[in-house]
Amino acid sequence: MARTFHRRFTTTGDVSDLSEAIFIQKRIVDGSPAEDPWALSEANSLGIYLCMRFKCTSDRHDLDEAISVHTQILEAPSIQPETTLGHLINLGIAYSNRFSHIGDLRDLSEAIPLHRRALDLAASLSPDGHRATPFVLHNLGEALRRRFVRTGDLSDLTEALSLEKQGVSLTPDGDPELLTRLISLGSCYLSRFHRTENLQDLAEAILLQTQAVHLTADGHPNLPTALNELGASLERRFERTNDLTDLNEAISRLTQAVQLTPKGHRDLPMWTCNLSTMFSRRFKRTGDLDDLGEAIRLNTHAIELTPQGQADLPSWLNNLGLLFKARSERTGELNDLTESISLYTRAKDLTPAGHSSLPSFLTNLGGAFARLYEHTKDPRDMEKSLSAHRGAVELLPEGHAHLVILHSNLASALFRLYYSTGVQKYLEEAVIHFRSAATSDFGSPRHRMVAANKWALVLNNWSPESTETLYAFDVAIRTVTVVVGLEQTIHQRHLLLREYSTLPLLAASAAFRLDRPDKVLEWLEQARCLVWGQQSQLRTPLDELESCKPTLASRFMTLSRQLEHAGASRQHSDTGSSSLQRISLEDAARSHVTLVKEWEDLLANVRSIRGFETFLQPAPCSSLMHHLPFDGPVVIINVQKDRCDAIALLAGREVPLQIALPTFSLEKAQQYRRTLGVQLRSYGLSARGPDPSTSTVPDTVDRALGRYDRSTVATDKGSLHSVLEGLWNEVVKPILTELGYSKQSESTSLPRIWWCPTGPLSFLPLHAAGVYKGSEQESATDYVVSSYTPTVTALSRALKDDRLINESCSGLFLTAQPRAPGARPIEGTTNEVVSIYGEALKNGIRSLKVDGNDLSVDRCLQLMEEFSSIHLACHASQNAADSLQSRFLFHTGVLNLNAIMQRNLKNADLAFLSACETSTGEETLADEAVHLAAGMLAAGYRRVVATMWSIGDQHARQVADDFYEYLWRRRDEGSGSSFDGTMSARAIHHATQRLRKRLDNSERSLLAWIPYVHFGN
Repeated sequence: MARTFHRRFTTTGDVSDLSEAIFIQKRIVDGSPAEDPWALSEANSLGIYLCMRFKCTSDRHDLDEAISVHTQILEAPSIQPETTLGHLINLGIAYSNRFSHIGDLRDLSEAIPLHRRALDLAASLSPDGHRATPFVLHNLGEALRRRFVRTGDLSDLTEALSLEKQGVSLTPDGDPELLTRLISLGSCYLSRFHRTENLQDLAEAILLQTQAVHLTADGHPNLPTALNELGASLERRFERTNDLTDLNEAISRLTQAVQLTPKGHRDLPMWTCNLSTMFSRRFKRTGDLDDLGEAIRLNTHAIELTPQGQADLPSWLNNLGLLFKARSERTGELNDLTESISLYTRAKDLTPAGHSSLPSFLTNLGGAFARLYEHTKDPRDMEKSLSAHRGAVELLPEGHAHLVILHSNLASALFRLYYSTGVQKYLEEAVIHFRSAATSDFGSPRHRMVAANKWALVLNNWSPESTETLYAFDVAIRTVTVVVGLEQTIHQRHLLLREYSTLPLLAASAAFRLDRPDKVLEWLEQARCLVWGQQSQLRTPLDELESCKPTLASRFMTLSRQLEHAGASRQHSDTGSSSLQRISLEDAARSHVTLVKEWEDLLANVRSIRGFETFLQPAPCSSLMHHLPFDGPVVIINVQKDRCDAIALLAGREVPLQIALPTFSLEKAQQYRRTLGVQLRSYGLSARGPDPSTSTVPDTVDRALGRYDRSTVATDKGSLHSVLEGLWNEVVKPILTELGYSKQSESTSLPRIWWCPTGPLSFLPLHAAGVYKGSEQESATDYVVSSYTPTVTALSRALKDDRLINESCSGLFLTAQPRAPGARPIEGTTNEVVSIYGEALKNGIRSLKVDGNDLSVDRCLQLMEEFSSIHLACHASQNAADSLQSRFLFHTGVLNLNAIMQRNLKNADLAFLSACETSTGEETLADEAVHLAAGMLAAGYRRVVATMWSIGDQHARQVADDFYEYLWRRRDEGSGSSFDGTMSARAIHHATQRLRKRLDNSERSLLAWIPYVHFGN
């Protein structure tokens, strides 16, 4: 009868059925002879039922009784060897469960030897593998993992991981125990990730947990466990990627776990608290106070559900303390801060010595006292803060991943004390601990990045002449390249870069102050346009490596191509994905991380070869200075709050020429950008030409130039003329004067210049800066032929690219897409392309024109491989959130950058993008060049003509005709049917100046020719 109630419990989960089974089973055991083997079996069932009820009710008396029952069984003289295995397993499980409940390490010390005895006995009973072996492996592995969580002993986790992997490998598909073992193996990987921050471990954990959720049927009692574990891993990945998709998915999973868990279940407090943590993380990311309120509600409820003496209670108290502290920081409410201190103190006092969580509790307590000191200025509060922080640091062994956080927290407290008292020793000690955190070989790159950034900022602001400032910025910039790593998709990397967008500019400003223009160049090259630089690295020619190590070069190229594809095309799982889709996507994520590890190992192998020690390492200043154009300088302009400077790089010069811009400022750059935005909107430049029916512009311009309040049109006294004149007098003219350039009467003799602006200057037309009113008119166009380059490295790569274009591919492919679905008609594009095509044929140029419905996206990509140059007259759409989805709109679909970059455009030369806003950037990623022009350069084109904002149909045709006419007239004799875009910069300069001469210098006229820009060589 007892078994009937037990079976019904396993189906329904009704604890009353289990209690009835226990009641009956006790009567059976009490009425049976103690030495009867049958009685021992019945006692074993009783012990199992008691453990089951404990899992539902958390009543410790059930566990104590179960341990007593199983111990008596094992001590019974009549016990048979063949049944001992089961009794060892059950007693070990009971001790493990009691440890989980009260946290007494003595219980694990009893459980682990019992599990080891069981494993040895299983092997002796069946050398080829006892059927219970996978179960025993799992039990021992889980016990060792729990001890690791408590003590931090990595050897326990290493053994646990090995045992759990064996258990999973021995469990056949379809076995109901496979689910539990997948969950436990995933927990082992996640635990090791907590300790080592190895991304491969996190990827493995998420894949295993996703598989476990898929295998768990609705209503299965283990489904909440699987959902909880998956949610925890997704939350950790969010910490690395900052991608809200992961965090929202984690919240969804944990919410489901809580909803599926019956009241009174012993795990409900833990899952409720975990869900609270997810809402807290989202609050930190979005600032939504509703999320913080929900987090506090859930955590408070978790504590209410947790009995006194339960092992996890200190963690719940600590988490609630974090939430009250966060609310205090947001609202300034002192009561919340004092409540957080009370909660941290309770958590600490309830935690036994040697517990692995104690350092975290101490550092949190230290942080709260430091905040309190800011309110009270009571030295005793700061003494308590420093004591707690130092105690936390002392408790962790060297090499522990969390030491980075603890050192950084101690440093922050010391700096607060210095800021308040001015005592120099506190600053010096703070710097020491920031340095320790930032330069650690262990720990999360993201946490090291935060520490490095603080280290650099503290030195930059409070010890500005210290040469250590340069070292700190060096570490910070190197760490950014690790945080924004190849294991993430391009979209995720751009999300992360938003946090660090000002770092390279601030570092450059410090280097200018310390007279190190070489560092300015190196840092701006390393940390700007980082994502495009990474993609370009994966396309690096390997001719030298291939000549000495062909097999290695071939493998490296294969891995690079695979990584490029993974970063560009891998999708992210979300709440809308099916279970099988999630498994497939997480498997792809794991493969991506594995690819990165193999690529990095192979890269290290290459660098071990003599002559390749610096292969793919950031180029030093000396190297960058040796690959510059001979027909003009490259000018990098750094805009920062405290100073603005430029460096000019000239061929033949060993070091950059530093040029101060004392009358310019970040504030002016931002104002000029806003003014330009107002003028664009006031002229209704929302498409290929002015549209009198609208006075707004696309979101891309809004993002590039800042959000716009329509009421400012009438009140803003700035004008386009004032913007161009300000740029001329404060930026461009001082640079040209320092370079020794003078105004020329004939544009044919003008030198070239490459502009590489930073920050808000990236959205302003330096190439057209000038005075366009009065008797003393002059502009940059009278002095130089301007081009732009995202980075010096990108230009150097194009200059070094001496590949010969295959003669059969040299030519011009043209297309007009004037009526793409979803876009306004572009009436002039067809005539524009027809005109250019006709002239190309007259000049014997190999060319092809395919328009409208006759051109599919796939056909276009094929023709881009077959023709060295392309003229695209169409609508374009920039996607700042995911630059690879920026696209050109066709009749038959969309051509995005991702598709273009997947092609092998080894003969690419010139791309003329006769479309709107193809070089418009994204305000929060000003230095990442997330626009179509930069994308086409990254895809392989040496030079690109693009537009900064909307262009008119009639003017577009005139500019295009004059552009190509300039190139036709300067073709070398004997060039046959080939097409060469080498003179494209001078051609677009010529074409825009011809348009300018047809117009006056009104603002509307200036806006017609200024948007045309040239990128590349």
